[in-house]
Amino acid sequence: MPRGPQPCDRCQALATVRYRVQVEAQGVWQLVCPGCQAQVSQDNPHYRYGGTWKARQR
Repeated sequence: MPRGPQPCDRCQALATVRYRVQVEAQGVWQLVCPGCQAQVSQDNPHYRYGGTWKARQR
């Protein structure tokens, strides 16, 4: 299982918290950082939240 920050599927920024979301009609799940999640959730009829991923601490 991956440890530490992972890249956002949209902007590639490393994040310790990512949100599993659907943002398109095709329903493909993406893991996005909090900044991208705020952008894609606004006025998006296809937006769907599917959980939170957090980096594991040692």
